[in-house]
Amino acid sequence: MTLDFAGRVAIVTGAGGGLGRQHALALAARGAKVLVNDLGGAVDGSGSGASAAQAVADEIRAAGGEALANNASVTDFDAVLAMVQQAVDAWGRVDILVNNAGILRDKSFAKMDMADFALVVQVHLMGAAYCAKAVWPHMQAQGYGRIVMTTSSTGLYGNFGQANYGAAKLAQVGLMQTLAIEGAKHGIHVNALAPTAATRMTEGLMPQQVLDALKPEAVVPAMLVLAHESAPTRTILCAGAGAFEAAHITMTQGVYLGVGPDVPEQLAARLDEVTDRADEQVPQSGAAQSTHEVGRALAAHGAR
Repeated sequence: MTLDFAGRVAIVTGAGGGLGRQHALALAARGAKVLVNDLGGAVDGSGSGASAAQAVADEIRAAGGEALANNASVTDFDAVLAMVQQAVDAWGRVDILVNNAGILRDKSFAKMDMADFALVVQVHLMGAAYCAKAVWPHMQAQGYGRIVMTTSSTGLYGNFGQANYGAAKLAQVGLMQTLAIEGAKHGIHVNALAPTAATRMTEGLMPQQVLDALKPEAVVPAMLVLAHESAPTRTILCAGAGAFEAAHITMTQGVYLGVGPDVPEQLAARLDEVTDRADEQVPQSGAAQSTHEVGRALAAHGAR
């Protein structure tokens, strides 16, 4: 099966360079009409300019594709609404949103300024929420949509010096989990991509040999799978250097201890059992935790 995007309209944020540019070029090459969004700022979010987005849109058009440029900040909800309307006015619909825009303000938590923490969360989390909110009514009305969040191994597993980035990136997974549930009846699939790629944001963090292997192009296949008509939903795909994995948020079987004055001591003594990953599950919603716990309690009381 060829992953074809003919007739589809895509918005890619942060698409003026790096991974976002590769996403936009790949979608366009496979037939999508692409709105290229980029604030045109530095890696830390400072500055702005229309040239980055325009250059990528021009590149797509030079190759025979259809593209528009937009330099809205994803932190400005009114500008995001106007961006989505720009795509709808031009092409009549929006099928795909790739939330790729992001910034870095790296420092150890002890030295991190809380304004830098808040700004990173604003761009990554609120930016993704604003863009999803803006496309949502259009996707609902047409009964079809594909939203790709960009999470990170830092969000999933942590990384020194990136408390703000990691918090914002895992928050996108939480947003994805609920939007996938709410979007299901409207044909809206929502997934997350955890890329490892050498871009402006990773320069200086890795040796050149590693950077050479981590070409942004190697991540694009995972995005295309998550943005396509055949996409799954509520899936976290990891991608880098041509390798692909899936990440899961799981829950162990745990133990039932009941309610009593010595339960804290029992829990401390049996913590290895609680954290034992044998037969762990991937809950289909947050309700699965309470269902599991109540079930254990009722079973324990019924056995007496």
